[in-house]
Amino acid sequence: MQNVLITGAASGIGRDTARLFASAGWQCVLVDRNAQALEKVVRSLPAHGGVTHFPRVIDLTDRQQIASLAEGTPALDAILNNAGMTEPSTLPLIEQTPEQLQRLLALNLTAPAAVVDACAGLLRPGARVVNVSSGAGLAAIPWRGAYSPSKAGLIAQTMALAQARPDLCVTVLAPGFVRTELVESLIQSGRLVPEGAVAKIPLGRMAAPAEMARALFFLASAGARPLRGQILALNGGSSISGASRPYAPTTIDTLPLDGPVKLDVRGDHAGPWHSWAEASTGTTAYEACLDVSALSAPEGGLLQAVHLAATRFAGRHDQQASLTVLLPSRSTARWQAAGDAAAARMLVSTLACEWGSLALRINAVEVPEDLEPSQLHPLLAYVCGPAAQYLTGQTLRCRGSASQSEA
Repeated sequence: MQNVLITGAASGIGRDTARLFASAGWQCVLVDRNAQALEKVVRSLPAHGGVTHFPRVIDLTDRQQIASLAEGTPALDAILNNAGMTEPSTLPLIEQTPEQLQRLLALNLTAPAAVVDACAGLLRPGARVVNVSSGAGLAAIPWRGAYSPSKAGLIAQTMALAQARPDLCVTVLAPGFVRTELVESLIQSGRLVPEGAVAKIPLGRMAAPAEMARALFFLASAGARPLRGQILALNGGSSISGASRPYAPTTIDTLPLDGPVKLDVRGDHAGPWHSWAEASTGTTAYEACLDVSALSAPEGGLLQAVHLAATRFAGRHDQQASLTVLLPSRSTARWQAAGDAAAARMLVSTLACEWGSLALRINAVEVPEDLEPSQLHPLLAYVCGPAAQYLTGQTLRCRGSASQSEA
């Protein structure tokens, strides 16, 4: 049996994540300070095979309460540090008191490290630690107090943990706008205008909490190992867009996140990827293309290879499909060719911005030479498929076996 500890489990992303893990047969340790809401979530969870789920009522701004997690918690395969808060006032930062800043930092930045420390002795070999940051940790949001600084700090802290504990799989999820209770409260208070938020998102919509739950479920699996020490920015493309005009709200409904995927593999030397394609094909399914042609592109030819893959893809799909391009993870000895890989990555982001209104997604995965294709199958199943319908414009840089000690 696999065990997961989820903080902030009584509402929003944490609640949906707990339900997903429990439905998959995991035993859940659910942490929140809201005892009544937490108990309600626990009662709603399925318990396959007599699995017992554990509610832990803990204020994560209190280090002594966090330390108590070591008592009575089973061995863990994953920790999901999901709990967080925003600043309730709209005061400028210089008008906020140290106490206001400290409470937010205690939950958003100090608590995740304290949870890992408290549970360090419970982590099974190869366990996964996922810290939930925010798009606010990648770009500043003003008049939200220390929210953006705390989330930026959490990203840096996670990278440091990945370096310190290469035996674990440590990653960051950076959500964009998600229609959680917190976001709804910001909308109701007038602090967030949904039309304004959507205007910055190429896919033209906010995410549902269930989409973040799917991402956390993948990152908590053994298949996430190639992404150790990396950020998964799940934001509909908002972090990669520099558009000067607003995006229109989408008119295309999201497909079921757990539906089948009809995968088409394109490019020379695609043989190692076909076994997964055949296993994942459905008759009525989310359409996806995995293009491996750039893996054999000559030096200086990556941008052209990605452009050709995108042109082929757009000729076969007019809306609601995904293109995932595999890129080689390599350095060049010639400085004259050093810009090609960066240009190819930016081309992926630019295409994502242009395609967003059609619910056409494009992402790239950089593949180290020493990484066996089979090690990437779980990652590609997530990125290509319907569970990742809010992921676009990203280049995921995978780690091979040679870089394990650098994680």
